[in-house]
Amino acid sequence: MSKRFRFLFTLTLIIIGGFFLYPTINWYFFISESDKELAAASRQQIREHAQGEAREVLLELRELVAQNGTMPLPEEYRYLLPYARENLRLSGEEVPSDWTVVGFLAAFRSEREAFGVIETHHRDRVTALKNMKTRIVELGLDLSGGISVTLEADADSLAERLGQTPSATQLDEAVDLAVEVLRNRIDRFGVTEPVIRRQEGGRIGIEIPGDDDRERVNAFLMGSGSLNFHIVADEVTEQLIQEQQRTPGWDPDIDGIPEFVPAGVEVVPYMTRDAYGIDQLVRYIAIREDVREHGLPGQYITEAQVGRDQLTNRPTVNFVLDRQGADLFARLTRDNVGRSMAIVMDGRVRAYATIQEEIPTGQVRISGFDQEQARDIATVLRTAALPIDLVVLNQQVVGASLGEATIEAGLKAVMIGLGLVLVFMLLYYQGAGVIANIVLILNLFFLVAVLSAFNLTLTLTSIAGIILTVGMAVDANVIIFERIKEEYRLGKSAKAAVKAGYDKAFWTIMDANITTFIAAVFLSQLGTGPIQGFAVTLAVGIVCSMFSALFVSRLAFDFVIDVLKSSKLSIGWGVSA
Repeated sequence: MSKRFRFLFTLTLIIIGGFFLYPTINWYFFISESDKELAAASRQQIREHAQGEAREVLLELRELVAQNGTMPLPEEYRYLLPYARENLRLSGEEVPSDWTVVGFLAAFRSEREAFGVIETHHRDRVTALKNMKTRIVELGLDLSGGISVTLEADADSLAERLGQTPSATQLDEAVDLAVEVLRNRIDRFGVTEPVIRRQEGGRIGIEIPGDDDRERVNAFLMGSGSLNFHIVADEVTEQLIQEQQRTPGWDPDIDGIPEFVPAGVEVVPYMTRDAYGIDQLVRYIAIREDVREHGLPGQYITEAQVGRDQLTNRPTVNFVLDRQGADLFARLTRDNVGRSMAIVMDGRVRAYATIQEEIPTGQVRISGFDQEQARDIATVLRTAALPIDLVVLNQQVVGASLGEATIEAGLKAVMIGLGLVLVFMLLYYQGAGVIANIVLILNLFFLVAVLSAFNLTLTLTSIAGIILTVGMAVDANVIIFERIKEEYRLGKSAKAAVKAGYDKAFWTIMDANITTFIAAVFLSQLGTGPIQGFAVTLAVGIVCSMFSALFVSRLAFDFVIDVLKSSKLSIGWGVSA
């Protein structure tokens, strides 16, 4: 392998590492605490923030217009100019070189449009922060606090639903689906970005950093959910629509159920998702209550996915029913051709469509949605109701062990240890110590970059793994340097001594690191929690330290000898040639 190729390869890895490391550095050192809180907010809180900012900006612009509308647009609002320019360009109007307050507002057809643009800007900004947060090294419960919950699947409840003892495969599928259900409930309850993991023995571990509200967490952990298909009472629904048009803001809980709604018919809200992914009311719909007589329970669905209509290329939602469900659905559609059928999840209509013909096969296709809506409905069909009951084995509120003090102490330990090692290597190995120090810093750089790339969680034990990695990286350099010194004392040239030193030290370093790596891999697979965090960090650190010690440091020696034409080595006191 040529030196040029090794140099380019190392440089490429540094650039890639910098790309993955940038979000972590930016997040922890340059993003304000208020922005971090926004990124951790629920969708409801994000919507309130974006709309509040838009209202505030519009009020301030109105005040400026009242004072002097021809004044230049203040600097703090110029971030909105790209939207105004795009509006004028699309409408074919001339874009001014100097922007006044009145000119800026005139670029929009109405204040409502300006409000929407400003709201979109702030929503996109928070969304970008949330996306950045998914690409950083996260802090574990011991550093940020929160709630830790362990759930166990109740196999008896699954057996009752299936009518037989479930197989191991069925149990695994039910637990996997339960994990997906829990993930899809997160934002509905205002809980953001928990860590949900499958564990051995049908258990599910959940960690929710930064949240200590037990009741709010229990709401999405233990709710069983419901999903049913109901026949819509179309005539009653038409009357409801007229009632809602006559009385804006009409609400059955406040205004009461109208007299024209007969017994056996229930009034439920029809909800869709807004730009924030939050449920919003479209209108109220009347459905037949008796799901056995006028509907179908969702438990018969075996599969649901998004497809495409071959003629229109519009998204469709395709789902499959089991044999019993197919028979029931065939009867239901045969008896209600021309009527509407609603998909009702937890008492809310998610979608409804007119039954065009009998569907006897159990393979159902519904359309009339955009791509995102179709994906959401397919997810609802798969995950609305928990397929298996979950029992709480353990739940505890975890305070940040020492909070910021813990993080500072951990960072201080790393920095002090690293600093002392750097000073020792520099004093003891002189010129070679400079190479060792550069390699050691690159080793930490690669380590944290890998942790960032895989969005791994940093805990106290992970910090211990990083500190141990620093020691192992130094150990590899010491072995190599001592081998080089031995060869150099024998009278070999600098180039020959370096080559012989690396060749003889190679297998010693590999053997020591491979055995530790094997142990770390087994710990990461068999261990849980803190043990797993320590093992993963250690395994990644070993790979990075071997690469930096055997590959990068050798490249640095070759640079000194071949490029700088140095015929002597500076590799410690009392070593001369």
